[in-house]
Amino acid sequence: VQLVESGGGLVQAGESLRLSCAFSGGLFSNYNMGWFRQAPGQEREFVAVDTWSGVTTDYLDSVKGRFTISRDNAKNTVNLQMNSLKPEDTAVYYCAARSRPGLGYAVEDYNTWGQGTRVTVSP
Repeated sequence: VQLVESGGGLVQAGESLRLSCAFSGGLFSNYNMGWFRQAPGQEREFVAVDTWSGVTTDYLDSVKGRFTISRDNAKNTVNLQMNSLKPEDTAVYYCAARSRPGLGYAVEDYNTWGQGTRVTVSP
């Protein structure tokens, strides 16, 4: 399985970005997908998760109401729509795939990771 993220960039506070993750090398519908982020000097943290059906999602408390995870099983992609961005959202964002049942909130819950895409939010 391979994951490739895109869509990062530099924006001002209050603006929006849409990250995408392209999945290949496996059956996408067998995987729950997550987004994590890592700010400089900090550990990688959970941001959002989406089950294979797209019915169940969950989010980091600080992004609830601003970020939306969605997936397109026909296109093998998972997206993260980020609205009302804040400087504290600045980080490298990673897409991750989990082949085991259940939601995953920890780094060790995921089998495969993308290379990351950088998001910078200026004040």
